[in-house]
Amino acid sequence: MKEIFFWHNMNDILSIAKHKILVLDGAMGTMIQRHKLEELDFRKNWFEGHNSPLKGNNDLLSLTRPDIIKDIHSAYFQSGADIVETNTFSGTSIAQSDYGLEKYVYDINFHSAKIAKEIAFNFTSKEPNKPRFVAGSIGPTNRTASISPDVNDPGFRNTSFDELNIAYQEQVAALLDGGVDLLLIETVFDTLNAKAALFAVEEVFQKQNKSVPVMVSGTITDASGRTLTGQTTEAFLISMSHFPLFSIGLNCALGAADMQPYLKTLSRNASFFVSAHPNAGLPNEFGEYEETPEKMVEQIKLFLDDNLVNIIGGCCGTTPSHIKAISELAAQYTPRKIY
Repeated sequence: MKEIFFWHNMNDILSIAKHKILVLDGAMGTMIQRHKLEELDFRKNWFEGHNSPLKGNNDLLSLTRPDIIKDIHSAYFQSGADIVETNTFSGTSIAQSDYGLEKYVYDINFHSAKIAKEIAFNFTSKEPNKPRFVAGSIGPTNRTASISPDVNDPGFRNTSFDELNIAYQEQVAALLDGGVDLLLIETVFDTLNAKAALFAVEEVFQKQNKSVPVMVSGTITDASGRTLTGQTTEAFLISMSHFPLFSIGLNCALGAADMQPYLKTLSRNASFFVSAHPNAGLPNEFGEYEETPEKMVEQIKLFLDDNLVNIIGGCCGTTPSHIKAISELAAQYTPRKIY
């Protein structure tokens, strides 16, 4: 791989990460749900004439209700987050094809990045001793290159590596144009999808002759300790290690208590920084996450006592209250060392 990677325009996040545990934000969807939005909120000034329902396509709110997204980023920074994620988890043409909005991918990602950067700049200006950063959120898409969606046709795939690569290139280019400080390939359930994303990142970096640090975060789907496509945590790490990552970690499916043994595997073997942003426990029968900030912090304290992480935050069900508690706890610890 051509060595084009370099740190720039980062207020030296590499040095910061060596000396403190960085705090990532919490859930975007959880906060959006609190607003009880209607169809019009997802159309305002952009999609009034669109011919299919858009409610629930949260990425669109960066265009139609930027005030809500700004408030969410502000709340997380106010709670102690060092890094917020852009509102772009479904910001690929593949994911947006379900709504017929493929041509708006650039707008979604560019404006999401600009919004987050504006809020980050405002907070950094007020507290220059605590610079704030923006990670461009790159989700796994709603398709997998490794598994057939048809149990009767195991060889069938509803996407390909090349299709994923093209979709990810579109997203990455727009996020970089919008000014993100990092890229976060997250909730990886299929390593082949993630490899397509990393290949796209490399190509865009070369085309634009610039780069930002890249984070990768996988998701363990159940007590088997494997991703949806069957990889163990160690296999996931090995398969990602060809790329000069800023960090590798785990997020989503598990709560903090269940994530710990797999996080230990990463921490013991990774030559990169290690991140974790677990859910607020496991969902109840209504799909709701009930774990309080106090309970979640009790479990995350075990990560910190064992010196497992460099970056810590929250995923589904977490709120600014969770991030405030996590931030206050993390400030009492030193980060995991890379040897």
